[in-house]
Amino acid sequence: MNDIVIEIKNLFVNFARYSALENLNLSIPGGSFVSVVGPNGAGKTTFLKVILGLLKPNQGSITILGKQTDELSPFDLGYVPQVKTLDRSFPAMPIELVSTGLKAKWPGKMKQKDKKPVMEILEKVGAGNLAKRPLNKLSGGELQRVYLARALIRKPKILVLDEPATGIDWIGENDIHKIIDDYKSEFNATIIMVTHDWEAAYHHADHVLMLNRHILCFDTPDKAFTEQCLRQTFGHVGHRHEMIFVGRHHD
Repeated sequence: MNDIVIEIKNLFVNFARYSALENLNLSIPGGSFVSVVGPNGAGKTTFLKVILGLLKPNQGSITILGKQTDELSPFDLGYVPQVKTLDRSFPAMPIELVSTGLKAKWPGKMKQKDKKPVMEILEKVGAGNLAKRPLNKLSGGELQRVYLARALIRKPKILVLDEPATGIDWIGENDIHKIIDDYKSEFNATIIMVTHDWEAAYHHADHVLMLNRHILCFDTPDKAFTEQCLRQTFGHVGHRHEMIFVGRHHD
């Protein structure tokens, strides 16, 4: 069994009088694919910010790869934000944006030795033909491929994704998930993915974290996507999500 790569103990995050996360205890083995699901306001974004080191807990601890979050290197963590949070009007091209994943700064005149790995990763995610197209001319799916390339260029041990397929058509969504699955398989990477798509979580993850300020369930998809866990987390089981239970009989 792989070693634990993310260890969270007795973790609380509070904003003024509001508790965003309460008493989280969690151990994530290396090489896992963890989908994080929960209703709006459940603390999913806060959870990602804690992992990324952007937010310090008020109480408790988190260690990643045996380190404190402020000790992590860019080779440890890669991050793919939501497409809808990005400013498409920024005057840049994908080749420039992806290169910032190498040096964590905006490039001046790119050297050939820097262009080579950038083009290689763009090709790998199916975006080589987009290298010099303005960002504001890209579709949601194309832009998400570019941000995936930026996150993957250093081959991080842990990949963190925030709703990677939101606003993308089903063909693009399948492509994005295949890239993520292939990366996990090739590098035994750990994947942490926040998603509202329960079917994607069920079919791609090997662990599902049901979160609503507390951890209500952390288990394999078959054991997490039970009516009991869903009702505890969401308060209901909608018609769209009932299809998961129907689909199980056909897998």
